[in-house]
Amino acid sequence: MTATAVPATGTDRRGARRSGGSVEAGKAFNRLAATCLTLFALIWLVPFLWALVTSLRPDDEIAQHPMRPWSNNWNIDAYRSAWESSPLGWWYVNSFIISTLTVVFTVIVCSMAAFALVHLGFRGKVAVFGLILAGLMLPTEALVLPQFMEFRALHLLGTYWAMVLPAVALPVAVFVFHAFIKGIPIALIEAARLDGASWWRIYSVVVMPLCRPAMSAVAILTFITSWNAFLWPLLVLTHVKTQTIPVGLSGLIGGAAIQYAETMASCVLGILPLLAVFLLLQRQIAQGVANTGIK
Repeated sequence: MTATAVPATGTDRRGARRSGGSVEAGKAFNRLAATCLTLFALIWLVPFLWALVTSLRPDDEIAQHPMRPWSNNWNIDAYRSAWESSPLGWWYVNSFIISTLTVVFTVIVCSMAAFALVHLGFRGKVAVFGLILAGLMLPTEALVLPQFMEFRALHLLGTYWAMVLPAVALPVAVFVFHAFIKGIPIALIEAARLDGASWWRIYSVVVMPLCRPAMSAVAILTFITSWNAFLWPLLVLTHVKTQTIPVGLSGLIGGAAIQYAETMASCVLGILPLLAVFLLLQRQIAQGVANTGIK
């Protein structure tokens, strides 16, 4: 029994052409995306590499040829001078403590607020959620004066709490937790309620273990934002040893003669912790943002 070949119809040929065209379009899009990614990476890397190269050159050579990418006398004297002439170690400690406390309180407070907005029924819940989302459109500079007067009345200026407490109520963190908690199957919550679990036990035992991707994204982004904060720490941290890395580095630029190599060395030392955090936890950042549905 012989098999007969069935000739391809016009519909099959058109489908094959469309399939081939979609594959080519996909490849072209991938090339375009890779090109854009490379360009953006270069835009970010060039200033960092320039700062790194400048920090390893002598000041007199920088003054004569500021844009030269090489040197005849590479050294690390600027890093030694930056560490010895400024309380850089204290700035590191302050930034780390403030950022860590901010992350802990932000994750706890914002996750509890999002859990209440999703699962608890109370009057005015929609209005409260609308006010929280409106906070996304409010510039932080508009809150500087009332916050300063409030913390001055509480005698908290110059303390870590003046840095931590304003950053706890983070609208974008509430939005991230709200989007993730809303995606948890309601059957899990109802089953826990039928077993007699309280709302606090449901939050701590059922919901929060499932929110680890959202917790990672919020924690990392909050840490970076808190570490890079400048205006508010500049106003409330008055003593030199209580300042953070961005505020302390800004003080090195003042004066009649700028030590370019020392300034760039301080900037490189200031960005290294953030670079290490991002390189170590970039997978958690991507997973957290993708799982919370943020586009």
